Amino acid sequence: MSLPTLLSQHIVRRPQRIALLQHIAEQGSITRAAKSAGLSYKAAWDAIDELNNLAQKPLVERSVGGKGGGGAKLSSEGERVLRLYQKLQTLQAQVLEAAEDASDLDLLGRLMLRTSARNQLHGKVVAIEAQGRNDLIRLELAEGLTLDAQITHDSTVRLELEIGTEVVALIKAGWLELLAIEDAATPGHNDLTGRIEEILDADDGPSEVRIGLPNGQTLCALAEPLHLKTLGLAADQPVRVQFSPSNVLLGTPL
Repeated sequence: MSLPTLLSQHIVRRPQRIALLQHIAEQGSITRAAKSAGLSYKAAWDAIDELNNLAQKPLVERSVGGKGGGGAKLSSEGERVLRLYQKLQTLQAQVLEAAEDASDLDLLGRLMLRTSARNQLHGKVVAIEAQGRNDLIRLELAEGLTLDAQITHDSTVRLELEIGTEVVALIKAGWLELLAIEDAATPGHNDLTGRIEEILDADDGPSEVRIGLPNGQTLCALAEPLHLKTLGLAADQPVRVQFSPSNVLLGTPL
């Protein structure tokens, strides 16, 4: 993903982080820039680290310590990106005027997400249950289908998850276990029922099984041919898919 694309997502989703560049240029101090941008001191440092990591060259040059919490200034690359930000602000206003619905921007954000996980399911947080240091996050997918994800409480805070937050659930194909319809699922696991759309056999290794869910979403699982034969599973047959909530990764737009 290119830097302009990443930065444009920051502008749409978290404009204060990119705007922090302008505050740093004006204030010359992390503390003063954070206050001017409406961020905490820690959030400002986190934002600087994130922006520097996204860019090929550091955008902010800083020195730790001092009464002002450390000096800071934009590098030449930071100044260039700030000019880009100002141009993107103008473009953003034009896009917002052209968008027929707010959900259009959400859709574009989801389509631009790239990940190695084969299964990417868009959903909305409908419940958060504390479980010690972890949280059980219940997601509502399309057509009311639900699944659970178990993540650390720190991750819940970092992703700013709350009821109504839209997320993308990521599940690797190898983490899905196929069951016959009559089989009992493991207690506490996600248990979804679908229909096998296609089985792609490999020359060596597991077959790729595409499963259509009743809400129109699709899962991709990996299964050994012998396992499929033992379960009597074939194309156009119903199947159950189970996976642990701890094997569900959650992502939110930048």
